Amino acid sequence: MRVVLRTPEKEERELKGPKKVREVLEELGVVPEGVIVARGDELLTLDDEVADGDTIEVISAVSGGAR
Repeated sequence: MRVVLRTPEKEERELKGPKKVREVLEELGVVPEGVIVARGDELLTLDDEVADGDTIEVISAVSGGAR
């Protein structure tokens, strides 16, 4: 599977599947609470499975507020 990391720079990695999203994040050393994971227009949960041939994006969740 192709993993596109946007945390915050863009980086691409290739991993073998199938794996649950939580396993992908663990392998990449990414803290699940700090990101969202998408496959196309679909948001994925930690228990969703991704397979070889899939492309997923791991996007850093940025929060901020008004001063």
